[in-house]
Amino acid sequence: MEMRAELLKSIWYAFTSLDVEKSGKVSKSQLKVLSHNLYTVLNIPHDPGSLEEHFRDDDDGPVSTQGYMPYLNKFILDKVVEGTFNKDKVDELCWLLSAKKNYRPDPERILLQDPEDAFRLWSLFNFLSEDSYPLVLLPEELEYLLKKVCAAMNVELSYVDMEDFISQEAVQQNGITVWLFLEWVGRGRLSRGVERERLTVAVQLVYQEMILNVIKEGYLWKKGHVRRNWNERWFRLSPSSLVYYDREDNREEKGCIDLDSNCCVEVLPDREGKRCMFCVKTLTKTYEMSAADSKQRQEWTSAIQTALRLCVEGRGLTLHGELKTQRRQQRAERGQRQVAKEEELHRLHLLQAERDTNLVQLQLLQGAQRQAQTHLVDEERRWRRQHEELNRALQQQLQDAEEARASMQEELSQKEEEAERQRRRIRELEETQRCLEEALREQVRTRRDEEEFCLAQARLLAEEEDKSKALLALQEEQERYIVHTQQEQHELRQEMELKTQALQEAHRQLDRVRSSRQRVDMDIQAAQRKLRQASTSVKHWNIQMNRLMRPIGPGEKRTSTGGSGLPPVPLPKTRDPVLNQLLQRTERDAAEGQGQQPETGGQTGRSEDNGCTD
Repeated sequence: MEMRAELLKSIWYAFTSLDVEKSGKVSKSQLKVLSHNLYTVLNIPHDPGSLEEHFRDDDDGPVSTQGYMPYLNKFILDKVVEGTFNKDKVDELCWLLSAKKNYRPDPERILLQDPEDAFRLWSLFNFLSEDSYPLVLLPEELEYLLKKVCAAMNVELSYVDMEDFISQEAVQQNGITVWLFLEWVGRGRLSRGVERERLTVAVQLVYQEMILNVIKEGYLWKKGHVRRNWNERWFRLSPSSLVYYDREDNREEKGCIDLDSNCCVEVLPDREGKRCMFCVKTLTKTYEMSAADSKQRQEWTSAIQTALRLCVEGRGLTLHGELKTQRRQQRAERGQRQVAKEEELHRLHLLQAERDTNLVQLQLLQGAQRQAQTHLVDEERRWRRQHEELNRALQQQLQDAEEARASMQEELSQKEEEAERQRRRIRELEETQRCLEEALREQVRTRRDEEEFCLAQARLLAEEEDKSKALLALQEEQERYIVHTQQEQHELRQEMELKTQALQEAHRQLDRVRSSRQRVDMDIQAAQRKLRQASTSVKHWNIQMNRLMRPIGPGEKRTSTGGSGLPPVPLPKTRDPVLNQLLQRTERDAAEGQGQQPETGGQTGRSEDNGCTD
């Protein structure tokens, strides 16, 4: 069923490309050619009789999509057998028909100059688009596709440009169509500073992963079954098999491991000089492999376990199809939650309206109560007037009823005391209410102060953590500097020992030469003058050249002024063997003096002066 829906998407593009007038109808001659090509690429036996019967020439009118769908379902799609055809050829046929009309070369489309890249993006768009026509891509699926491409290029997705693209008027009216998508990507809006070659490689990788169903590929070391040696192979993992090639061009296939429910993958310990090993076990063989590092081994074992899970569950052997179905289910669940949320909001609105109605009724009751109180006050005033009139009329009778009046006065005093007690009780209740309100306000202020203190404490903790990280970084840098300084001191100490040994050897050679100098005093004195002049000149020019060619950098130790970075200039040899031996010794002294400290150079110079005097 999933394959049928994918085929219908590609065929829909081919049908709409033949609709030149955009009327929703296509001529029958064009549909005959389209059907014939579909028979060929889908590897279905041609049925010219049914084709001619369905498209009889007695009616020359064009055919709409609804008219072509019965024939397409009955004579083409119902006969399709999955696995007997190459879906890429179907996509290429439909792409050629639709791109000729809708996708034309544009010099401003700098990133999609290659039609193959546009075809792969078109296929990815169809794979992720919804199963409703016209085909559009939801913003969530667009973001998912762009993230996959940017991750393959190791760049960051430009969300601002993506939001601008989604907010365009054409996108808001018609949705995200494939031609608007290709136009946007081709103009370089995917990410800033992306090169065309990087986009080509990224699109190819995503196409292989999502369309060709390649879960993972890369180099691994594999142990042979016959010669038992290790060879580096290019592995390509799909949900049904693990194929390995000689190189990554996938031309020379070396073997194939069929994956089923009886296979498993296990991690092996390091042995035979190989590390990060794992194996794939089948019913008949065990394939041992070695990855470059533990991370690669974890990625390969997880990918193979995912492929085995797909084989066991039997969900069409497509990982991204399952992920797409999960995303659609999640969107459906979010839609249901949104509907439930809207119903809840509607119910809350009804309750709010009922509450407002009750408040209005309460206000009406309060108004009626105030009117009743007013009427009661009026009645009381009228009764008081009547009572005064009655008192005046019965004044004479009251004189005769003094005892009755006294008892009435006592009763009235009792009632007044009772009323005073009630008033004091009311004042106490009011005072208690004011105290409670003040305590409540104090509690609210205390809680607000506590929240502010918590926020300040969180900020202080974050700043303390940042400072501790910086302090740890400085401590690591100081430790590296100390180790580097100790290494330099050790190297300088070894160099000083070597130079001291060389100096002692030079003194021994000088003692041996002194005995022969006495026979040729005049020649040696002349030769020594020339050698001193030459050595002084060479040292002077070596110092100058060393200063010009190798300036002292920050952090380096300053070498002695007596040494130079260039080798000494060799002096011409004479025929006298004694003089030649003296020249060679002087050259060695000059070469050894280049790496010595200033104190060592001074001792050597004094030794030479002593030798010359002798």
